[in-house]
Amino acid sequence: MNSNVYSNQDMLLWLGFFSEKMDVSPEKIKILNICTKKKNVLPTIETHKRVMIFANDTMPDLLFTFWEAGFGDYDIWIGEGAAGGEIKHSKVADVLNKKITGPTVIFIINENTRESFRVGIKNEHFSAGTVRYVGNEIRAVIMSMLAVDVQDTICIVSGESIVVETAIAASEGTVIAVEKDKGSMRTMHDNVEQFGVHNVEIVSGLGKDEMGELPVPRIAFVVASETLAADIENLVAINPNMQFMIYTLDFDILSEIKNIFNKNGIERTEAVQITISKTGKNGELVTEPSPWIVSGVRA
Repeated sequence: MNSNVYSNQDMLLWLGFFSEKMDVSPEKIKILNICTKKKNVLPTIETHKRVMIFANDTMPDLLFTFWEAGFGDYDIWIGEGAAGGEIKHSKVADVLNKKITGPTVIFIINENTRESFRVGIKNEHFSAGTVRYVGNEIRAVIMSMLAVDVQDTICIVSGESIVVETAIAASEGTVIAVEKDKGSMRTMHDNVEQFGVHNVEIVSGLGKDEMGELPVPRIAFVVASETLAADIENLVAINPNMQFMIYTLDFDILSEIKNIFNKNGIERTEAVQITISKTGKNGELVTEPSPWIVSGVRA
């Protein structure tokens, strides 16, 4: 074992150790290695009964983060170094002040969870901040249209709640959140912290200074604004084969999208309007704003 990270063999030995100790098949244990890459630890624990985490001093306050997320009553086993060493069993609340100072394996059980993927998170769960969020039903449709892969790289411009759901879906990928004003950026940082989505990179623009060191996105989801033409030009420069989804409630912008696409060699694949109507608590009809989603790919 490297002095600060776990090798594949080390992880397999720990997996076998806990599989025997817990009398459970290895396939029922979710493994996260966060020694060398940011992973979404909290969403993983929320949606899996048994999670084994390989950590090191890059996240020294990880156990306190568990407690802050409401995992205080969960059973946790902690071991340090190579497999076969001493294992300490307790509740998360009993170890919240313990620092991770070196290679550490953490096994945490959340037996009451439903092992399902959340789509369309309710808006009240997001940071209040300065952002007006799209309706959760509309967001669920958008997520279906994005068809996110677990290792995807996606760029999202001014779509804070979409960033969170996409980051959960692309748990082994990267989501680039572009927030152009300080208020939205603060709210985005709050949501990343609140949901524990550590695979989000937050930047203030689409220029080389902001995007140059980041992975190249496969697809861009852009909430349209007066800078839409420049945004698309910048994104095409980053990835000439970029796929696009443009969100707008503005009819004038909608009518301009085809011209912007044509100038950048993008072929429009479809335009969809999403309309959601429902009844409120008192039986009154509530209608959400009806956005247009325009998709396109480079010809």
